[in-house]
Amino acid sequence: MAPTYDIETLLLAQPSVRTVAGVDEVGRGAWAGPVTVCAVVTDLSAPPTGLTDSKQLSAAKRDKVAAELETWAAGIGFGEAGHDEIDRLGMTEALRRAARRALEALPTRPDAVILDGKHDYIGAPWPVRLEVRGDAASISVAAASVLAKVRRDAYMAEIGCEAYGFAENAGYPSPQHQQALAELGPTAHHRLSWSYLDDLPAWRHLKRHRDPAAVEGQVSLFG
Repeated sequence: MAPTYDIETLLLAQPSVRTVAGVDEVGRGAWAGPVTVCAVVTDLSAPPTGLTDSKQLSAAKRDKVAAELETWAAGIGFGEAGHDEIDRLGMTEALRRAARRALEALPTRPDAVILDGKHDYIGAPWPVRLEVRGDAASISVAAASVLAKVRRDAYMAEIGCEAYGFAENAGYPSPQHQQALAELGPTAHHRLSWSYLDDLPAWRHLKRHRDPAAVEGQVSLFG
């Protein structure tokens, strides 16, 4: 099912809403690199052919669609929170900061936000409508999904770390990434508060400890 403007139209029917932004993130579950958030505003025109949830597109198709989105969208804003910010603040706060940076980077402040998922990590004063699988339902959220994915993937490919396979896995726990971590330890780009370090005796001393209640999205290396 292709995304539509149904949600945007519903929000724009409210007298106080003139501009709607779709927001999505990528990198929440990675072990290395930043979390990237994109916000997109459209003029409700027909989107580039093939636009849908970024996870449903091949890398080549995502790149093509993203290039078209850059000239098609009425406004695009990006925000990021790096691995050090994630370690220091926790993922929820890092996402909140990245999302607000993305929204503030738009040329016009939106009156309403469609956020992919079921948890509002943006918060006041932004009026947020949560939409589970919003990247498959909303055109503006789908556009944000593709642009965020392409931007973060490109960054992870550029930072090197060939032994870890970042160009292929974008910092997610692929077998190559897991093996490199076990043998070589974390790089300067890894999130050091995450629980994969608990399973690496040689590198466990590098673990950064915070309030467990503030940590989420962690995955054990061998669990």
